[in-house]
Amino acid sequence: MPNHWPDDWTDTGRAPHDGIVLPQQQQRPEPLRRIPPDPYQPREDDEAAPRRRWPRRLWRTVAVVLSLALVGAGTAYVWATSKLKNEVDLGRVEHRPPKGKGTNYLIVGSDSRDGLSGKDKKDLHTGSAEGRRTDSMMVLHTGAHGTTLMSLPRDSWVTLPPYTFPMTGKRPGASKNKLNAAFSLGGPELLVRTVEHNTGLRIDHYAEIGFAGFVNVVDSVGGVRMCLPRPIKDEKSGADLKKGCQTLNGAQALAFVRQRHQEAKGDLGRSQNQQKFLSALAKKATEPDHALVPWEVFPTVGAGLDTLIVDKDMDLRTLASMFEAMKGVAGGSGKQLNVPVASLGFTTRKGSAVKWDEKRAKKLFEQLRNDRPVG
Repeated sequence: MPNHWPDDWTDTGRAPHDGIVLPQQQQRPEPLRRIPPDPYQPREDDEAAPRRRWPRRLWRTVAVVLSLALVGAGTAYVWATSKLKNEVDLGRVEHRPPKGKGTNYLIVGSDSRDGLSGKDKKDLHTGSAEGRRTDSMMVLHTGAHGTTLMSLPRDSWVTLPPYTFPMTGKRPGASKNKLNAAFSLGGPELLVRTVEHNTGLRIDHYAEIGFAGFVNVVDSVGGVRMCLPRPIKDEKSGADLKKGCQTLNGAQALAFVRQRHQEAKGDLGRSQNQQKFLSALAKKATEPDHALVPWEVFPTVGAGLDTLIVDKDMDLRTLASMFEAMKGVAGGSGKQLNVPVASLGFTTRKGSAVKWDEKRAKKLFEQLRNDRPVG
């Protein structure tokens, strides 16, 4: 039968009518339920709270991306450095002039066919001659008074200084000849020696690119835009270009910088075309789309470095400085000029040559040597 406790049961747990002591009942506090905040009402501490922190996962993602970018850039640098052909030892050049102010780069375009197939040679109208000869020569001077890109016509009539041929040990005396003969006879070292001997400028760095490298670099940057004042059609170089502005691919660009029979100034006119094009190429190659992203750099760098021959002290930073200087010339912050010329058809025992204007040339070389503004 159920127990019925009277209403006067006290908190002592004793029932007055039967003397039985019952254990005291303990009441558990009812747990508080957390009421979620109203999402449509601002929190009291919103104004004082700092801006929301990025989630840890997002920070990790950013860190990984930055690390990959740095690793990619470092890998690209190491890979590109390994591609450089540091073959020219300027330390072997004899009787060098004293170091002037600023930096002088000798930039050479050679007719080397290395890397070209038989079909390439035919398509590019390069011929099949073995070895390599100079097709263009320029001195790029950088200093406190800006940048000057000076062309040296390959047919310039100059003095070849005494030079010991490393293969035979023979040492012929000084002789008159065309500038490109120095390269043919003694390679880059004798060319540097001849340029220094005839200009008084000390060459700090040397860079040379052949036909294949030139074509590949132009194609890797998507071509170079040039504006031509007249149409050019030349059977020997293969040039067939229309008048006006157009983007030249590698093959068209090579034909453009090689042709000279359509130029009123001959070799001098070709030098001017080469200056304009190389400056435009440097500007295109150093644009952010091609120069800052490691995976975009690979095709451009690889295309050029495979055939680029430089001096032993040239590294990627120095090479980049050279391209930046050429880019500045293209942008109007430097000067492009030819060595002053007295005669384009000077008769010599080696055929027609380019004779420098000795007085004006001497003044120009002195300005560059002392890093003074070029007039």
